[in-house]
Amino acid sequence: MIRRRRRLALLAATTLALSAAGAGVAYAEVPPDAPEQISNGDFSEGLAPWFTYGTGAADVSDGRLCTTVPGGLANPWDAGIGHDGVKLNAGAEYVLGFDISATPGMTVKAILQLGSAPYTTYASVPATAGAQTVRVEQTVVVPDDNPNAQLVFQVGGAAAEQRLCLDNVSLRGGEAAPPYVPDTGPRVRVNQVGYLPGGPKNATVVTEATDPLRWELRSAAGAVVASGESTPRGVDEASGQNVQTIDFSAVKTPGAGYTLVADGETSHPFDISGDLYDRLRADSMQFFYAQRSGIAIDGDLIGEEYARPAGHLGVAPNQGDTEVPCVPGTCDYSLDVRGGWYDAGDHGKYVVNGGIAAYQLLSTFERTKTAETAGGGAELGDSTLRLPERGNSVPDVLDEARWEIEFLLRMQVPAGEPLAGMAHHKIHDKAWTGLPLAPEDDPQPRELHPPSTAATLNLAAVAAQCARLFAPYDAAFAARCGTAAKTAYAAAKAHPEVYAPSGGVGGGPYDDTDVSDEFYWAAAELYLTYGAKAYLADVTASKHHTGDVFAPGGAFGWQAVGALGRLELATVPNGLPAAEKARIRASVTEAADRYLAALNAQAYGLPFPANGYVWGSNSNVVNNAIVLATAFDLSRDAKYRDGAVQAADYLFGRNALNMSYVTGWGEQHARNQHSRIFGHQLDPSMPNPPAGSLAGGPNADLQDPYAAQLLKGCKPMFCYVDDINSYATNEVAINWNSALAWLASFLADQGDAGAVPAQTCAVAYQVHGVWPDGSNTQVTIRNTGTTALNGWTLRYAYTGDQKVTQGWSAQVSQTGATVTAKNLSWNAKIAPGGSVTFGLLAKPGTLANPAPNLITVNGASCALS
Repeated sequence: MIRRRRRLALLAATTLALSAAGAGVAYAEVPPDAPEQISNGDFSEGLAPWFTYGTGAADVSDGRLCTTVPGGLANPWDAGIGHDGVKLNAGAEYVLGFDISATPGMTVKAILQLGSAPYTTYASVPATAGAQTVRVEQTVVVPDDNPNAQLVFQVGGAAAEQRLCLDNVSLRGGEAAPPYVPDTGPRVRVNQVGYLPGGPKNATVVTEATDPLRWELRSAAGAVVASGESTPRGVDEASGQNVQTIDFSAVKTPGAGYTLVADGETSHPFDISGDLYDRLRADSMQFFYAQRSGIAIDGDLIGEEYARPAGHLGVAPNQGDTEVPCVPGTCDYSLDVRGGWYDAGDHGKYVVNGGIAAYQLLSTFERTKTAETAGGGAELGDSTLRLPERGNSVPDVLDEARWEIEFLLRMQVPAGEPLAGMAHHKIHDKAWTGLPLAPEDDPQPRELHPPSTAATLNLAAVAAQCARLFAPYDAAFAARCGTAAKTAYAAAKAHPEVYAPSGGVGGGPYDDTDVSDEFYWAAAELYLTYGAKAYLADVTASKHHTGDVFAPGGAFGWQAVGALGRLELATVPNGLPAAEKARIRASVTEAADRYLAALNAQAYGLPFPANGYVWGSNSNVVNNAIVLATAFDLSRDAKYRDGAVQAADYLFGRNALNMSYVTGWGEQHARNQHSRIFGHQLDPSMPNPPAGSLAGGPNADLQDPYAAQLLKGCKPMFCYVDDINSYATNEVAINWNSALAWLASFLADQGDAGAVPAQTCAVAYQVHGVWPDGSNTQVTIRNTGTTALNGWTLRYAYTGDQKVTQGWSAQVSQTGATVTAKNLSWNAKIAPGGSVTFGLLAKPGTLANPAPNLITVNGASCALS
């Protein structure tokens, strides 16, 4: 995923230093070998890390950055071209130089400044640009140290429209940045959180040794509890390190403060425990409450340091989200689009990214209906999270997802307007803002951006999912979701090629010109919710229905959602023929096998290719782990569970940097993720991101200037820095935390992760009759084990709004979508080989009514017959 996180360049009220050669001040000549502080100043590598605002789309033409500047802008700073991450030393001399042209001609200023409020100017160089390219060079002195200053060319204020080009931008001088050497701690790399007692336990040792090393596992008291020899693995491609691996999976004794010793090094301490990830489930989901827009954040719920007023409700200086106009020239109405989650480090809200994030929270809950280890959803029920909606008889994870879904629904184009039923692509500030900035302090005007087919299909998919999951809890909201989903899908089919532009100012583009995967996902969700033949026809006609949708470098993401449709069809009960279901499920386990092969081939044990470190790489690792976890839920084969569990080791410290990428988790963890809200690194009065926040992770493309200068030439796994200025490696994002939340819930459900028990029961679920307002179902439990069942409780969950009205030969009840049947006194015992049958009547509701995929007896899954 690529987001451009830029800063608005504003004119500072006071200039602290302005100096130019020939202005009556003598300067020592800057030596020709002085360090260069500008990245890609000749634009030979494209536009990155340069940004524009207030201009037309920029491009590289004849090796120059060129753009169109509108005429009639009121101020020079209303449009600009900029570069962040400029390192300045107080009192140092620099030569600022650039080639510039403009047609028909204008005056510009090159300004070195603080890149956030109050945008203090350090130096300013004016230039007159005409049709012929001119070279401008001046010597400047800056008064302050700043490792992350901003160079911006203010290009607004001309009466006529200008075609402006820039080239060979240079700022030589100051001190060369010392080589960045991260503190990687002990050379024995472990999961710093710990390991599940029955799960895999692996570590990586960075060493020059090529022969096996002796290792010892020590208790907190220092006693050696296990020992062995490591396995040499040679040079790891992603890190460039010579490494060996240690497997101590045979140790299953719970305990706190274990350490692993090898090659004279002692690892960070870790635990072995079955409840290792219980709190992570809540922490990772609590992140979304902290990201909420349009509501005051209650410090009593999340911690006093995170308390803040509601953002973007129109209280000054906010201009609000309750009546947002469109970008000029795109529509003539305004919409109330309050609420939702701030997408990432900025204050924008994006339908395509909000769609996948809301989907993953909904999927986390839906898994409780279909996965044996999910325990029927007890740990995801009402009052399990610290939310203002707790205690409303709705599972809290659904309450949190609803906050975003309500926003997504508000982004739909109203009836009677052009493109009615489609969804606006995004809403964000008119111009980039600086770091840090609390939501309630954002002064920028907000704008709706035009609808897109991709956004519309995201809305259709998530709203369809909403319709079936909310049906047992809030029928009116579920119906509203269903209407929006059907309307959006029809609108997308009527307008299948409305694409979001690739550029933009004030927010990320989230552009996508192949929406065939979005059509597949949306059709799948609508089919699963309603069972209609028209939606099924669209599912089976899609190339994604039989194609390989699981990419090696990331099974899915906001721009590639075909795998979501496949995973949903594999797990959510539906009416597909048995052979088709088997094929779909086999495609998931086949993809999981490929991820396992990648995991086993890498010395750091992650289901991810060595060349896959791009923007948001950590979420790609997690999403691949989700495929492994889903394969386990489908197959009950422990190798897939163990693969998903081992993938988590990478996130929590078993990596080249020896760092946990989750705030608050692990001995050495990320603290300074890129965020305007959690700006503690720049403003100590603000908090760090809350515990459970996932950093984007290593990004070999280095698409921000801070990382580009600090990490140039890095091996992929080292292309990360825990600094708020590195938005390309260290940002937070809702779709990254939604992936973590899904995986955290799965990990917490595994407990000790011991051997998968053999199934000792089989259940036949047979619908014997269906009429307009009811159905008759007979359920038979057969004991396939070797010991008698003395008392039984059977459970399953409906897909949507079905309701049990009567039962016989069992005590039958229903809570939400979950049906529970308990024995009566006369049929409590089921001998080996014996069976018991009971029946029930149910109202079918308005949604699809397939047989359940998961039926448990006394908490253990039964084979379906």
